[in-house]
Amino acid sequence: MKHTFEQKVYYSDTDAYGVVWHGSYLRWLEMGRVEYCEDLGLNLIELEKQDIVMPVTNMNIRYKASGRLNDIVVVDTWIRKITPVTVVFEQTIKNKDSGKLFIQAEFEVVAIRNNGSLHRRMPEVLKNAFEKVLSSCPV
Repeated sequence: MKHTFEQKVYYSDTDAYGVVWHGSYLRWLEMGRVEYCEDLGLNLIELEKQDIVMPVTNMNIRYKASGRLNDIVVVDTWIRKITPVTVVFEQTIKNKDSGKLFIQAEFEVVAIRNNGSLHRRMPEVLKNAFEKVLSSCPV
């Protein structure tokens, strides 16, 4: 399963040259991961009430090209891998009109408790949602 959303590039997303500022890409990538989780029925506020939060522990971002003011970008998000402790999200950001790839990214996320301690294993609610997605994807 892949989650897709579109975002217009506004002035506040760009630097002085009208090029997308790198922090805007990070914000859109986070939005993609959050919306993906919501599509799986994982409400982050409800998870926090269950003593589960999901911080990023590793990210690898490749900037391929620059988005510009007024572009419409498409953010795609999917799960690449699940381990007993982590989930790895793959993401891309492309220009809607041309399909030009701007960003290729990978984010590793873990489950921790509200006090910051690591869950020794992925909590069942997360594991079940993520494994269901992977098992339904064609190989």
